[in-house]
Amino acid sequence: MALFLAVADAGSLAGAARHSGASVPTLSRRMAALETLLGRRLFDRGARGYALTAEGHALAREVGGLREVTQRLGRLTSDQGPLSVRITAGDWTCRFLARHLDRWWSPDAPWVPAFVPSTADLDIARRAADIGIRNRRPAQDWLVGRRTVTIRYAIYARSEDVEGFVTLPEGDGVPPSARWVRSRPDRRIVTTATSPRLALDLARAGVGRVVLPTFVGDAESLLRLGPEIDALAHEEWLVAHHAARNDPGIRPALDALAVVLSDRRLRASAGEGAP
Repeated sequence: MALFLAVADAGSLAGAARHSGASVPTLSRRMAALETLLGRRLFDRGARGYALTAEGHALAREVGGLREVTQRLGRLTSDQGPLSVRITAGDWTCRFLARHLDRWWSPDAPWVPAFVPSTADLDIARRAADIGIRNRRPAQDWLVGRRTVTIRYAIYARSEDVEGFVTLPEGDGVPPSARWVRSRPDRRIVTTATSPRLALDLARAGVGRVVLPTFVGDAESLLRLGPEIDALAHEEWLVAHHAARNDPGIRPALDALAVVLSDRRLRASAGEGAP
């Protein structure tokens, strides 16, 4: 069943082989044997790989909990040094955590942080990440969360004379701040940047105004223009899978992150006032 899930997740024998360590011929034989045993066709085999049939999807849902068992056993039996804990968050939060790394992690810890910057909610259930830092309370019943602080936003520029905005291009996964800039026709966009950090650098160069979290903008050599943007304020939540939150590496990482993210004085020193 664990090999079945590997093939189901990868969508191909080659991808499952890389993940599971089993060879492609072994996986092919085992999947055929599983279908014979169950009397069900689990995969549509074609040029694009192994696609789940309706019965395959049903089985994947039934045995999905085996992913957690397999991954947790792998962590417990690993002898390859510190455990890698994948932490996903937006660019600015990853930057904040990296700048203050010595406050929540040390090289002699039995785990090491691996940052996965993303504005999208990576699938923690399938271990695209171990810990997520998100802008809302988790809605799924398999996730647990802890509120840290309220994140606030404002407009920044090199001077009041700078007009127009620098923002991210349109597309999937753009943050709410970029959508806010585009939401009214009176906010002229001077240019776009492919990353939030590049947008900040262009604003520092005087190209245009930029919308930033206050804990970022107030720490830069920029002028805050106007009040905080109430429409963009949101809670920050530290999120993990309920079945893995006490696993080696993940528990100490969660505890350490909760302390540094909830430290209002540290956030204020980086620009954020207490909510």
